[in-house]
Amino acid sequence: MTNTLRPHGYQRAPLPPARDAAPTDHHRPLAPAPAPGRTVESKPKQRDAFFDNAKYLAIVLVACGHAWEPLTNTSRTAEALYMTVYTFHMPAFILISGYFSRSFDMRPDRLRRLVTGIAVPYVLFEVAYTFFKRWADDDPGHPISLLDPWYLTWFLVALFIWRLTTPLWKMVRWPIPLSLAVATLASVSPDIGDDLDLQRVLQFLPFFVVGLCMKPEHFQLMRRREVKILAVPAFAIALLVAYWAGPRMSSAWFYHRDSVQELTGPIWSGPIMTLALFGCSMVLTACFFAWVPKRKMWFTVLGAGTLYGYLLHGFIAKGSRFWGWFDDYAWLHRPTGEIAATLIAAGVISLLCTPPVQRMFRFAMEPKMTWAFKKDAAELARGRAKADSSR
Repeated sequence: MTNTLRPHGYQRAPLPPARDAAPTDHHRPLAPAPAPGRTVESKPKQRDAFFDNAKYLAIVLVACGHAWEPLTNTSRTAEALYMTVYTFHMPAFILISGYFSRSFDMRPDRLRRLVTGIAVPYVLFEVAYTFFKRWADDDPGHPISLLDPWYLTWFLVALFIWRLTTPLWKMVRWPIPLSLAVATLASVSPDIGDDLDLQRVLQFLPFFVVGLCMKPEHFQLMRRREVKILAVPAFAIALLVAYWAGPRMSSAWFYHRDSVQELTGPIWSGPIMTLALFGCSMVLTACFFAWVPKRKMWFTVLGAGTLYGYLLHGFIAKGSRFWGWFDDYAWLHRPTGEIAATLIAAGVISLLCTPPVQRMFRFAMEPKMTWAFKKDAAELARGRAKADSSR
């Protein structure tokens, strides 16, 4: 910002020192400069209701997708809904994760947050899932393997890797085409194996990179009236295509966890399917964002606990398969049962995102672990400077 009141261009005012903008700085009005000698108390950052709403609605679709999966063998409608939702629900979630990773660097406090908020929950839930499978599935030989994520924990591994590579994607000239090239090569590389679920990490990578490259105005464009109107026929066409493709196409394509060779497809179909699914996912993700409410809703507060709901509902989702709920209750395969399963899934995931559940499991999801880290010299210096200025 320049000084527009300088007299006749003489004695230009010095530029203020450069600052790193936080991801939400553009949502707050500029505050007047503090008077000399006065300190400014830091205010907590306000959460953006739009993104909390988007995260909550996306995690509800994740739970609904898990509830529809056992119904896809007997209901073509459930299969169409399942394939449509799987086209965009995780891409939308990953895109938001990338958007809020834009300011990530190798600063000590951010690395500590990466360890305590992602690495530690991964270890704890990977072990918990393993013991749960041994008990619920009567599989005492199921091994504990931190290199082979089981079920939902793959997302934590992926987010850890993606966030560590953020400085690289911010440095290269064409990050999105490069990430698509990486995803395409992964889709035709069966030797990658299951370690750290790298197929998913690499094939979902473009959505994270797109989030890194997005700006607030891009979300404003997706929320224009024209986009909202076009989103309705877009979703309708997607459902019709999914209804047609259901018996003809494996839904495993949407998981992005296998190479094209493992899906028994010709090698040339890997690049085509990677780019085609990326395009379809981006279109439906834009349509999804177009209909996300911008204002604060009753469920907005639940958006802060989506990772809690995501990991905790895995015990119920897998338990329903281990205990044969969808096999024992035939009524679940009727239209009324499918609606009931959807409502139950949405209700359970909503409950698991509530603040009381967050407080109960914060020890596992957001441990402080101050005992495990050295004190940062820069932070100590800032603390001493703040104490001196307040005297």
